[in-house]
Amino acid sequence: RWTPQRRTLVDVLSRTDGHVTGAELVERCREQDPTTTPSTVYRTLDVLEDLGYLSHHHGMDGRESFHVLPTEEHGHLHCLGDRDAQRTGVAFRESATGLGHPAR
Repeated sequence: RWTPQRRTLVDVLSRTDGHVTGAELVERCREQDPTTTPSTVYRTLDVLEDLGYLSHHHGMDGRESFHVLPTEEHGHLHCLGDRDAQRTGVAFRESATGLGHPAR
């Protein structure tokens, strides 16, 4: 069912760049529509992922984050020092794979 709260989430996602946690999305949605509930956000995120519009992963710290899928393929490098994640492009992934390291 297409609800105003789901429409709000799609609007928030359309203005989101990079990775964002579910809790951050709930907060951003509630800024626009205070009636948005966490269950609506997470259920809608599941549907959008099933449809191929976004993906989620668990960071080095175990937190789940989401991001709208970009138009180009990319990977992530995780710094063990500050646990920050950086995007990498296809060329890097291909060279890392060619060196015998799996690209993730």
